Amino acid sequence: MSRKPHSRILMALAAGGLAALAAAQAAQAQDSNRIRVRGAIESLSGDKLVVKTREGGDATITLKAGWKVGGIKKASVEDIKPGDFVGVASLPRGTGPDGAIEVLIFPASMKGTGEGNRPWDAQPNSQMTNATVSNAVKSVDGHTITLTYQGKEKTITIADATPIVTLAPATKDDLKTGAGVIVTGEKAADGSISASQVAVGLNGITPPM
Repeated sequence: MSRKPHSRILMALAAGGLAALAAAQAAQAQDSNRIRVRGAIESLSGDKLVVKTREGGDATITLKAGWKVGGIKKASVEDIKPGDFVGVASLPRGTGPDGAIEVLIFPASMKGTGEGNRPWDAQPNSQMTNATVSNAVKSVDGHTITLTYQGKEKTITIADATPIVTLAPATKDDLKTGAGVIVTGEKAADGSISASQVAVGLNGITPPM
């Protein structure tokens, strides 16, 4: 008996942290209490996760009951095919299409997650586009993809060095000291941070989102 359907279910469940991250993209634009913490794990004790942030400080995050872990693993630009649903962080250029900062390839079961185009905080002026690939073309300088979302279209170039990732099963055992993470949570008035999901890079990957 084939186990493929069961494997897809496991993938969707194990990747719940990153699914919630993607779904929260739109909500954060309207909710100033939402926060993304990017960095490397310093420690995990009980429900307290301490992250050395990319800005250089420490962030202590209280993990809510039932919190989940999603894994992020390396992929290739060759894995991007027409019909795939992707999340692309990009920066505008003076002329021509935007340039990709990173690309996340979603599993087919998560198609439509957070669909749309919105500001993103990876870099100043960056945007995140969650959309379906309608066309993918290889060129001398890399690749160009055309994305469709909500009746709109956007073309983005992907240079050869652009990080490309996808989702993979992960567990709490993957939350080791030094592992790269991105955590979407809520920041309270007293400055405390809580979250229900953690996205962790696997095999030394730093989540590029």
